Amino acid sequence: VQLQASGGGLVQAGGSLRLSCTASGSIENINLMGWYRQAPGKQRELVAGITRAGTTNYADSVKGRFTISRDVSKNAMYLEMNSLRPEDTAVYYCASRRVGRSAYEYWGQGTQVTVSS
Repeated sequence: VQLQASGGGLVQAGGSLRLSCTASGSIENINLMGWYRQAPGKQRELVAGITRAGTTNYADSVKGRFTISRDVSKNAMYLEMNSLRPEDTAVYYCASRRVGRSAYEYWGQGTQVTVSS
């Protein structure tokens, strides 16, 4: 499975960005997809996840501001980010895992999101 993330960039605080992730390869058994982020000097953290059925979960820090969605027919996942804050600055990675797996096993290359104050 190959994941390709895109959509990062530089935005002012309060602005919005939309990240996209496209999956290719042996994707038929992919269930969960998600977005992680890693800021300089910090551990990578889960931002949001979504199952094939559309069940979502979010980190507390992004609830009400970020929305994860998925288009199974296009093998794509999105992260709509609104009301961005400087602390959202990080490299964002898309990830996925197959049914029955306990951890994310496929990773995209990351896309930089920078929020200026």
